[in-house]
Amino acid sequence: MSENKTNINWYPGHMAKTKKQIIEDLKLIDVVIEILDARIPRASQNKDLQELFKNKKRIILLNKSDLAEETISKKWIEFYKKQGISAILTNLNNSNEISKVLQEVQKIAQEEKQAMLEKGRVGKSIRVMVVGIPNVGKSSFINRITKKTVAMVGNKPGVTKQKQWVKIKENIELLDTPGMLWPKLEPQEIALHLAYVGTIKDDNLEKIEVAYYLLKYLLEEKRQNLIERYHLEPEEIEKILNNKEQEENENILEIFHIIGRKRGAIIAGGQVDEEKVANLLLEEFRSGKLGRITLEMP
Repeated sequence: MSENKTNINWYPGHMAKTKKQIIEDLKLIDVVIEILDARIPRASQNKDLQELFKNKKRIILLNKSDLAEETISKKWIEFYKKQGISAILTNLNNSNEISKVLQEVQKIAQEEKQAMLEKGRVGKSIRVMVVGIPNVGKSSFINRITKKTVAMVGNKPGVTKQKQWVKIKENIELLDTPGMLWPKLEPQEIALHLAYVGTIKDDNLEKIEVAYYLLKYLLEEKRQNLIERYHLEPEEIEKILNNKEQEENENILEIFHIIGRKRGAIIAGGQVDEEKVANLLLEEFRSGKLGRITLEMP
């Protein structure tokens, strides 16, 4: 199994239209809130839009921070701070988290209002755009901050479809935008990270292959998490990984099968159901059952 053969690209036609709309809407915008996945801040940031945002006030939300490693998340906050960008750790499943975001929005809105007053522009609303790639928590954020369901939310990526303005405070209006990826997911590491966390729909993936690379990463970086979760024998795992009589991918697949047998993922003839094991690994990583894991350092 060669990483070079893994092909993960997902750019439906509606995403090109979305980018065009965002470029048009940015002319009306004072502040951009960009929602990233705290486990993969680099991979979950839309590179196509960064140049467009450079002259706007920005707030970055590192969402799903409850699934990321706290010490690394703090390093990301410092990383953005050095660039003059306000960044906040959030878990948007918790309604209490919204208040700190709102405070930051109001703080920046006050600065913008003052700048407008100095230009003689009185009474204009501060307009805030919310952006984020699919499945990063953008619709949940809109729902929480407005205290009512104004955006459709679902577990599948790419549910938000249409543009909508929402008044969140007096003189502050929020613009939701559909989630958008970029045409070519490169380097391959970026594509895999997006696949691991569920940004790309599983229907578009070779799930067994993606789960194989996730297992390879976890064996290299978070082996203890795997050992504890699946009750693996450390000495047996070490022996398999050091087996020079077979290829590395065969060693990893052997461990893949051990996990399958431990969890009863067996089909007729006593064979391991590889698809079931792939689903298991991906679901347990995404839900945090394998522990808090951050894939990217600043």
